[in-house]
Amino acid sequence: MPCPACQNPVQVYDTVLFVRKVLHQYFTIQNELKQLRSAEPPFPTLTASPPATLDNIDVHNTEHLTSEAWHAEIVAWFLRRQIQVRTSPEAVNTTGFFDEFAVEIGDNYTLLGDVVGKIRWAQQKDVPSFSLKLGDLSQKDGQAINAFCKRLYEHTFLSKYFYQKQDKIGRATIQTAPGIRNFFAGDWLEWYALMKLLAFFQEKQKTFSCTRNLSIVFPNEDLHELDVFFLIEGNTPVCIECKTGEFRQDIDKYLKLRKRLGIDRSQFVLCCLGLNDEQAAGLSSMYELSFVSPSGLQGHLAKLF
Repeated sequence: MPCPACQNPVQVYDTVLFVRKVLHQYFTIQNELKQLRSAEPPFPTLTASPPATLDNIDVHNTEHLTSEAWHAEIVAWFLRRQIQVRTSPEAVNTTGFFDEFAVEIGDNYTLLGDVVGKIRWAQQKDVPSFSLKLGDLSQKDGQAINAFCKRLYEHTFLSKYFYQKQDKIGRATIQTAPGIRNFFAGDWLEWYALMKLLAFFQEKQKTFSCTRNLSIVFPNEDLHELDVFFLIEGNTPVCIECKTGEFRQDIDKYLKLRKRLGIDRSQFVLCCLGLNDEQAAGLSSMYELSFVSPSGLQGHLAKLF
């Protein structure tokens, strides 16, 4: 039959037969593809094993909290929200003495706060030494502070310390190592919060994982660091931000961060040194955050768990 356009002779095919053959080939290939897919092993999904128990582990002297397995549930929790994380394993290594001194300072801040304040002042002013007039205190308090400063020296938190018994004056030289500087600059409160929450959830026999100084990166590349983060039973987050100095200018930042993380206001806590219970309650009612003093931290958690 000639082509209607060029009049050259061309072979003519049965249209219905042609379409049937094309469809037959299509369905044959589709069936083969289904068979291949069904033969493949299922794609592995990201899961995190529950963290190992802390039974029979001295939480004040362990590297257990630094392992990838310990952090796995926390990492998975953030990845499910498309948030990248970078852990700081050494920030939860309790084989040193940061955690013990942090708890002692936090539990006895009324007595020991002046010592911490003098060390911090000397660091900020680059003054190498300071003195403590222990004779102005009661005999009991003076002895307690003197003993505390001796322990600081013995564990290298002070470079030098000696007590002039006749004048009842303690003389100390600060330690300039970065880790010690950071400790007195505010890290001690993070350690305090970490250890208090560890003790609390252990007592409650909860399954949990925890970390400190956790860096998080949102999909738009916004970077934040979380001071202390706990994940209870694999799905309930508790975030503690610790402030030993001014915090008022950061309130809006934490409001936005809490909402982006999707954490309930009761579980996003600002632990602020210097707040009393009345101030903490007032601020908590004003803002969609929970404010506590260091001494009120465990009491707040007891209302939640």
